[in-house]
Amino acid sequence: MSLRLLLSVLIGLGGIISAIASPANAQRISLIRDAETENTIRAYATPLLLAARLEPSAVRILIVNNKSLNAFVAAGQNLFINTGLIMRASDASEVIGVLAHETGHIAGGHLIRSTQALKDASASTILGYILGGAAVIAGRPDVGAAVIGGAQNAAVRSYLKFSRTQESAADRAGVRFLDQTQQSSGGMLTFMNTLGEQELLSVSRQDAYVRSHPLTRDRIEFIAEHVRQSPWSDETDAPGDVVRQERMRAKLIAFIKRPRQVLKTFYPETDTSLPGRYARAIAYFRQPDLPRALAEVDSLLAEMPQDPYFHELKGQMLYENGHAAEAIPAYAAAVALRPEDPLLLTGLAQVQLEGGGDAGLAEAIASLESARRIDSENPGTWRLLSIGYHRHGDAGAASLAAGEYSLLIGQAEDARLHAGRAEREY
Repeated sequence: MSLRLLLSVLIGLGGIISAIASPANAQRISLIRDAETENTIRAYATPLLLAARLEPSAVRILIVNNKSLNAFVAAGQNLFINTGLIMRASDASEVIGVLAHETGHIAGGHLIRSTQALKDASASTILGYILGGAAVIAGRPDVGAAVIGGAQNAAVRSYLKFSRTQESAADRAGVRFLDQTQQSSGGMLTFMNTLGEQELLSVSRQDAYVRSHPLTRDRIEFIAEHVRQSPWSDETDAPGDVVRQERMRAKLIAFIKRPRQVLKTFYPETDTSLPGRYARAIAYFRQPDLPRALAEVDSLLAEMPQDPYFHELKGQMLYENGHAAEAIPAYAAAVALRPEDPLLLTGLAQVQLEGGGDAGLAEAIASLESARRIDSENPGTWRLLSIGYHRHGDAGAASLAAGEYSLLIGQAEDARLHAGRAEREY
């Protein structure tokens, strides 16, 4: 399954520390699932997580379809990063610097501590409303308003002070993790300087990262001093990271921006680099101009036949243009190159279900069972598994899969209905 807008999730985005979830500020965010993008971010993050003595497999990487600069941790060890940040980063070191900072939040347990800080701030506000309300009832509305306003301001000041402390702690942890992995903190400094320029803008024009991660001159000076003293500051991005970043950026731009804009502004035909050709293949596909798109991706495959994501892209091109059976070999080649990738397995299963006939049905179920064992939280995998088992005549397994799908997309009542059906079948 290549880059697609897959689902929306309900999560809080108003907190100061890595956008802590809370009912008061909850809103929907759109997630993108893409094997190459997620694996690239995971490749950047894994050394940092190991340096922080965290289990990399326990940290989920989620890509948010949002043009603003932002990254945050929320709801446990879930690391969210916006497409806008990835596309606007000047190089891999900036993305890695942000990941190091967010790893500092996870390692420091800031999510749990921030939740308590929010509760404390809320308690202060509630107490102010109670005292202020009592003053109003006693015939002193002016005193009541002053008490309520004072309580709100005190709560905000208290939380911001706590927040700035945690941000500084995450910076210190982040540069330590970068040193431990022998990487420069220069990318973190460059990113912070970019954010520093945004502080001059009105709040409504600032990127979310500035609002959710309070920036202070002390923080920037600390990182700058660390860059001056660290023995790893002259280290440049590893060649593999340079390539990953350029490809990831090109892919996101090609799928998110308008095709004409991609072809004219970002990756014109004069750009003969691999990322440029990759982006144009996607832009042609989205125009849609299937012959030209296939010609471009086939030229990439001729040079790099062992690249799973080029095979995946070709499969997506064919499938979304009504050629499901022809897409099967392309997806199968991608899975053969990355057999443990759940998104590639799910993509293969989808084309097997639609273009593989009776033989493809059994193969699709096997692919989906492998995918859900690796990643049990992908709603798309469970939805397809329900369809597969239904066609296979296994009503109990179909209902069970449908129930898992309903749970993951937040439809609890439907999940209970499917669970009841599954129980009756077994």
